[in-house]
Amino acid sequence: MKEPFEDVYDANFKYIYNYLYAQTLHRETAEDLSMEVFARALEHYAGYDPSRAQVRTWLVTIARNLLINHQRAAQFRRIENLDDIEEPGKRDDYGFRQNAITAEVERIFSLLEQSDRELLTMRYMMEMDNQAIGEVLGINSKTVSQRIMRLLQKCAKLAGDRSLLAED
Repeated sequence: MKEPFEDVYDANFKYIYNYLYAQTLHRETAEDLSMEVFARALEHYAGYDPSRAQVRTWLVTIARNLLINHQRAAQFRRIENLDDIEEPGKRDDYGFRQNAITAEVERIFSLLEQSDRELLTMRYMMEMDNQAIGEVLGINSKTVSQRIMRLLQKCAKLAGDRSLLAED
């Protein structure tokens, strides 16, 4: 039996927001996309089948598809004056950069491709296992594991510290 949608929203909003923020590195965009994820989820909740996927996996799939659509649309938007645009990561509304570790993670994330940020976010921020990540990305769990290891090596190089590899 499915749980009430309100419970799904309450249990997963922050989870989905954090995923989207890690991908966009922009608070307002992550908020807008998060709201759209749950609007679409509510619209299709009657058709959601818990036997096919966990609710979080289903929500991440919706979020990922919306993110891809958002990024495609952004490629076509025209920006008049680049000087008027605040650089991603410059605002610190929630005191994120007060912690040196999180500031370094954000710095490294800003140097990675979006697909790399997505994979690391799913594994370490969202604590998804390789099988669940593979389901969302459409790849097998061994490929997920290999990509994560390569990304950790890349992040260690960006950080100038091999200690990142000792955690896995």
